[in-house]
Amino acid sequence: MYRRSLGAHVRASLEYEADFWILVFGVGLSQCVGLVFIGAVFAKVPHINGWGLWEVVLMYSMMTIGQGCSELFAEGSWDLPMLVNRGELDRMLVRPYPVILQVCSFRLGMNAFGTLAVGTVLLVTALARLHVHWTPARAAIALLVFASALVVKVSLTVIANASAFWLRGTISTFAAGADQLGDLTRYPLTIYGVGLRAFLSTAVPFAFVGFFPAAWVLGHGQSAWVGLLTPLAAAYCVTVAVLAFRFGLRRYDSAGN
Repeated sequence: MYRRSLGAHVRASLEYEADFWILVFGVGLSQCVGLVFIGAVFAKVPHINGWGLWEVVLMYSMMTIGQGCSELFAEGSWDLPMLVNRGELDRMLVRPYPVILQVCSFRLGMNAFGTLAVGTVLLVTALARLHVHWTPARAAIALLVFASALVVKVSLTVIANASAFWLRGTISTFAAGADQLGDLTRYPLTIYGVGLRAFLSTAVPFAFVGFFPAAWVLGHGQSAWVGLLTPLAAAYCVTVAVLAFRFGLRRYDSAGN
C-alpha cells in the first residue's frame, strides 16, 4: 500500500515532465553548491582536524543521500502541521491503514531524485578515490550500516514533524530548525565542542547518518567503532518516531468548527 501510494504521486508528478526535470536539475545544482564550498575550504587547508577532502566528501554524500530518502519516504510529514491545524487528519483516522504511513506518503518530494542522484555520484566517487580495502564481510556490514543511517535520517524527520501535535500552527518552525541541525554533521564531528558532539550523537543522533558510518568505513579515529552501532541508533530512532506519533495522536482533537 505504501509503495502504491508513493507510485501514484510519482505518476502524477511526471505528468508535468518539464517541471519535473527542472526541479531535479535545480536541486542537484543546489547540492553542488555545498560541494563547491567544501572544495573552497580544502583549497586553503589540506585537512580539517585530520580529515581529507574525499573523506569529507564521503560524509557529505551520506548526508545528501539521507536527505534524499527523507524527501522520498517522509516528505508528507512536513504537511502534518497543516493536517492537524485544519482537522484534515480526521479522514486518515478512519482508514484501515497506519496513520503515520498515511502522513509520510501524503506528499512526495520530487526533489528527492535530484538529491539522490548527486549523493550517489559523490558516494561512488569518494569511495573510488579513498581506496578502501573491501572484503565480502566488510561490504555486507557497510551496506547494513549505510541502510541504517538512512533510516536514522528518515526517522528524525518524522520525530521533528510530530511536534505539530503540541506546537499548533500551519508551519512547524521547530521541525525546520531541528532538521537544519543535520547540516552540522556534513563535516567532521570532531571540530565541535564536547557538548555539541554529545548532543548530535545522542539527543538528535544526526552523527549516525554521515560521520560515524564514514568513520567506520575509513577506520578513521578512535571512535570509528561507534559506526557499528548505527543499526541500534536506527532502531532507537524508529521507536521514538512511532511513540512520538502515537502520543501526538492521543492529543489530537480535530479542529472543531
